[in-house]
Amino acid sequence: MHANLLGDFVKGKDLSAFSPTQQKGIILHRKIDDFMAKHPAVKVISKTLSPSLPKVAPIALDVYFDHFLALHWMRYHTQQLDDFLAAFYAHPLQSNEYTNQQFQTLIQNMKTHQWMNQYANLYAVDRACSFLATKLSFANQLGQGRTVLEQNYTEVEQAFFAYMLDAKAYFKQEG
Repeated sequence: MHANLLGDFVKGKDLSAFSPTQQKGIILHRKIDDFMAKHPAVKVISKTLSPSLPKVAPIALDVYFDHFLALHWMRYHTQQLDDFLAAFYAHPLQSNEYTNQQFQTLIQNMKTHQWMNQYANLYAVDRACSFLATKLSFANQLGQGRTVLEQNYTEVEQAFFAYMLDAKAYFKQEG
């Protein structure tokens, strides 16, 4: 259940050190990232946001799309978001299965603070952007992410809907 999130913590193509479930999750994560980066609506909105968020517009879009997914969850899933997340939080994180300490800390913080439950709220967008801004190794404007979203809310939401429509069809076809 946690394997899809592991993709942000794994570099390189050799996945042989990971279990088959982890490999599948990492590969899916990478396919989603790749599909998003190449999607026409995402490219357009990223270009729109880039003057306000140079170098970090794609990172902001990940946060924004998480916000819109939480906000419009029932369009894409039959289970209530809170129920889905309760199952995610209840799933044990085996330290011998996930040895990356940063990953373990992220999952534990997600569970403890129930970050994902709050993503429909703009405060959570603000908190996520501010947190991520401090993790980057270069000066950036990501801390202004909430303001930029508020200024471009309708356009970002429309890009999200276009992306999700195509992603749903693409990943259904992928199996």
